[in-house]
Order: sequence, then C-alpha cells, then structure tokens
Amino acid sequence: MRRMISKFLHQVRCTFFGDAPPVVAVIRLYGVISPGKRFQSSLNLAGVAPQLERAFSIPGLAAVALQINSPGGSPVQSALITKRIRDLAREKHVPVLAFAEDVAASGGYMLALAGDEIFANESSIVGSIGVVSSGFGFTEAIKKLGIERRLYTAGESKAMLDAFSEEKAEDVERLKAIQGDIHEHFKSMVRERRGKRLKGLRGHIFSGDVFTGNDAVKQGLVDGIGDMRTVLRDRFGKKVRTRLVGEKKPRFGALLGLRRDMDESRDGGGLAGLPQGLLSAIEERLFWDRFGL
Repeated sequence: MRRMISKFLHQVRCTFFGDAPPVVAVIRLYGVISPGKRFQSSLNLAGVAPQLERAFSIPGLAAVALQINSPGGSPVQSALITKRIRDLAREKHVPVLAFAEDVAASGGYMLALAGDEIFANESSIVGSIGVVSSGFGFTEAIKKLGIERRLYTAGESKAMLDAFSEEKAEDVERLKAIQGDIHEHFKSMVRERRGKRLKGLRGHIFSGDVFTGNDAVKQGLVDGIGDMRTVLRDRFGKKVRTRLVGEKKPRFGALLGLRRDMDESRDGGGLAGLPQGLLSAIEERLFWDRFGL
C-alpha cells in the first residue's frame, strides 16, 4: 500500500509540476562479508536484501548506486548479494553503477560486478580475484603442555585439517581442489560481467593480485576513475537527487536495550561472550590489514 501511495504521489507531482529531477538510490556495502553477525560490520544477503528491495522500489528511479568498501569474506554471501542486485536490476529495468572506495577486493570486487559500470578512486584497491583459507596448527603447543588430543569421527575426512592434529598431504590437496572450484566460479562471474572489457592477461587478472584504481582501469576490471557525485551529475544532470537507503531504524523496544538483552542471552553475550567477540574483532582486523587499511 505504501508503495502504491508513493507511486501515485510521484505521478501527481509530475502531472502538475513537470518532470521531477532524476533520483538515484544509494546503497552502502561496507564491511567484511560473512553469514550472520560474526563481525561488527558484517555484510550478508539477509541484512542487505530489505535495503535492496526498498532501493529498487523508489518511484521515478533513474539508477542504483553501490558504494563499496569491503575486503571480501564469504564467497557464497558475496555471490548471493550480487545475484539479488542483478535480479532486481533486470526486473525493474534499472541500471546499476558501482563505486569502489578504499577497497573492493575479493568478495568486495564480486559485489562490484553487480554494477553495469564500475568506478574507482585512483588509489582504490581492487581485484584479489582468488580464494584464501588460513588457520593455525597447535600440535607442538599441546605436546609441550602435556595435552593428549582425542578425536573420534565417523567418516575419514570429517576432521580434515583439524588444528590440533598433524597436517596430512591429502587433506591439503582436497582443500586446494575445493578452492579451485570456488576460484573457477569467481572467474566465470568476472568473464560474464566484464566480457570484452577485460584487457589484461587473464593469468595476471585471476592470480589473486590486487590493483590500484588506475591499474584496474588498464586491466579492464574498472570502467573509469570517478567519485559518485561527479559521475552521477555528469550522467543525469546537476539536478540529480541521491537517496541513501540504509537499514531501518530500530524499534522502540530495541532503543530501550531490550533487543540487546535478548541477543546477549541467546548468544552468550556480556562477559561470557568477550573471548569470542575478541577473536572476531581480531579476524575482522586481519581482513582489512591484508590491504594495508
């Protein structure tokens, strides 16, 4: 009902006051991409989907602009968000422009592929088209502490790459095969979305290397150098209006702290949740540190 009223009012304004200035919906895609609320600034489909729906439903919409600042994360969530944006763009017949800020790397660059065109700053970090998996081995540490590791599984590969067990060559090979499959999917998305615009050697582009904005233009990963305001004014005129579509404000109960209490009781928050929160903060920091940010 609200959408219908908004659309009706838009039509009335156009009838009596002439054509309204073009409107561009702006969606900020900031943070590490991960399922759930693992990090302080997590990006995932569940969190972003309502914003996308509202953005593409704005009456008189000329385009949707994506402001991207993400070092990547979950390849699945990255692909799901990208697909949802492309689905809505086709359904609503609305062009999408992506703007890389500090970093649009790995899954962050996958998000940028949702744009019909991609723009970046000269010093933006773009690319990292690859797959990484990291962890730790504690076998020597537990030996020194006199700890005996007891692990029981049904299925010989169930405890593959367990951090407290000796690393096995066959487990590493299996992990590399999985990474290879994910990497191929990423590369296919780049080929599909960028097509003939790719100019660099494929081996270099898909090596997992990162590029500055200027170099990304040369490689064909980015269409041009430019900030959102300048590009939109050049594209739609100086009267273009931008409308930031963010998360809905919390309900009254959440403002009183009720939602926080519920979350803490469910997830073991408060002091009990501190160790897990600290580890998540460190892991989140490491995502950004890979790109010197």
